[in-house]
Amino acid sequence: MREVRIFELEHDEPATAWRVARPSIFKVISGEIWLTIEGDGEDHWLATGQSIELPRRAVAWISAGQSGARFALASGSERTATKPMAGSPVLNWLPRWLGAA
Repeated sequence: MREVRIFELEHDEPATAWRVARPSIFKVISGEIWLTIEGDGEDHWLATGQSIELPRRAVAWISAGQSGARFALASGSERTATKPMAGSPVLNWLPRWLGAA
């Protein structure tokens, strides 16, 4: 079983740090998100429908693009690699009524 949480960020909100307790999938439902993971030399700009896996114990910093953003965070992934997963069918666990699947 997975826990799925939905969040919204406004453009003018400060960057937020997340400590990942267990492997999770971060998926942008609408808008654009800037995401960087401490220790990873790469920043990620994720648009609607794009996802990234966050490994356990990672600290991820996020901020919304110009029009704000809505995103889902789902825990329970068994994978540990951190990599973008644009439009991956693995993420079909999001309910269709969210318009994200």
